[in-house]
Amino acid sequence: MSVTLRLVQRFEMRHQKEFLELERSFAELERRRPDYVKGRRLRPIAGPEPVNTLIWEGDFPDLKAARDWLDFSGGDSEHESLYVRQAPFFEAVRIEFYEKLDY
Repeated sequence: MSVTLRLVQRFEMRHQKEFLELERSFAELERRRPDYVKGRRLRPIAGPEPVNTLIWEGDFPDLKAARDWLDFSGGDSEHESLYVRQAPFFEAVRIEFYEKLDY
């Protein structure tokens, strides 16, 4: 069963510039490192999430691989150094897993 992992991050609007600059650094980290999942970043235009939300999505072959990715990125020093700079701007964060249906 293939899985999409979504990190839904709501940030303080007054810190939008700083938050998005750090997110660009995360995207650069993904491009530069072959051991990193290349995710998609989305911002809502209309829907249930407010505009001060950034959604990162990544595709994985199964739920275990998605959970392993969370463990890996959480233990990576380069990722963590960016995270500790971005975390003060969070209002809320949640993790979602979706089964991809192949029909």
